Amino acid sequence: MKGIAMTVQAYILIQTEVGKASSVAHAVSAIPGVTLAEGVTGPYDVIMRAEAPSMEDFGRVILSKVQAVAGITRTLTCPVTTY
Repeated sequence: MKGIAMTVQAYILIQTEVGKASSVAHAVSAIPGVTLAEGVTGPYDVIMRAEAPSMEDFGRVILSKVQAVAGITRTLTCPVTTY
């Protein structure tokens, strides 16, 4: 859509190695584009929210850095749909 700035936003649910949730939350919160990173209980250990100007930037700038954080065993990316 011409004239409308689009932003890709997503929640990323993260499973970590035992005892690593706090250090993972701290590490991902330092990644540019991450707007929230908190430890949670349940099947995932950390939930984070991030945004980028495009899907390409989201993958290259955010997801690649999240996947490089030590202690992460699995992630699930949930894009946000806005209306």
